[in-house]
Amino acid sequence: MFKRLISWPYVGPLAIVFAAFLWSIDALLRQSLYSLPSIFIVFSEHALGLLITLPWLIKFWPKIKSLNRKTWISIFWIAVFGGLLGTLAYTRALSYINYIHFSVVVLLQKLQPIFAIILARIILKERFKGRFYLWATVALIGSYFVAFPNILPQWQDGGKNVWAGLLAVGAAFAWGSSTVMGKYSLRELDSRIVTPLRLGLTAIISGLYILLFMDVGSLPRLSSEQLFYLIAIVLSSGTVALSIYYFGLKKVQASQSTLLEMFWPISAVTIDWVFFDHALTWSQILGAILMLTAIYRVTRRRGELED
Repeated sequence: MFKRLISWPYVGPLAIVFAAFLWSIDALLRQSLYSLPSIFIVFSEHALGLLITLPWLIKFWPKIKSLNRKTWISIFWIAVFGGLLGTLAYTRALSYINYIHFSVVVLLQKLQPIFAIILARIILKERFKGRFYLWATVALIGSYFVAFPNILPQWQDGGKNVWAGLLAVGAAFAWGSSTVMGKYSLRELDSRIVTPLRLGLTAIISGLYILLFMDVGSLPRLSSEQLFYLIAIVLSSGTVALSIYYFGLKKVQASQSTLLEMFWPISAVTIDWVFFDHALTWSQILGAILMLTAIYRVTRRRGELED
């Protein structure tokens, strides 16, 4: 029965859609941790995730020891950009939740494919036709209207809404580059190998940063409520969603996965509206349509945009 389910042609797309839904509820959980340092949140959730996936690490350890240098570089990149920098920027952006709607932060994440393809041009020397750059520009214009509903950036409260938008775009860049490397790793590895390695390396790097550059004694102690939310993140939008996503990513094409991931901002906007009564303005709706349409055209017709 289980093997039949795994081989079902729709299991990959459904896995990515379900992971995207879990990501959309992440902000509901993560905003409760706003009083904790972002780096401490990153370390805690990845360390907890590593504990959960430790059986996979032990099971596949003989294969892990035989990984080549290129594969290790790709996994290290995933850990630094996807695990550490991307999560740091995203968590920090959500700490400004009183100045920017979390659905806006999520929508800006959909710039990831644009950054991923641009990095493919730089790193892999792929070339694209002018239409790609046209649609990339449309996506950036759309993202501007999503981030700034009043057209011009508003610098009240120290410009925290602007910083939140920039951090969200930074997270999109970090995760976009991580996607490129993640797909490279998954060509050779099982998702049950990539997931614990990413979690473990991110926990080690963030833990070393805390030990070397922070006063450990001044770190706040976790309350029972904060520990509950950290565990909830790991068991939903964190480790569990990441494992489901990598499982689905291995079974679908890159362009298809990007389209399926659009369920994330759609569900996030719905949650923001239902739970917080935050509806997008007309300019934000227009920007979201421009951005998602451009990304659809870029990913759906990527072959037509390559030289």
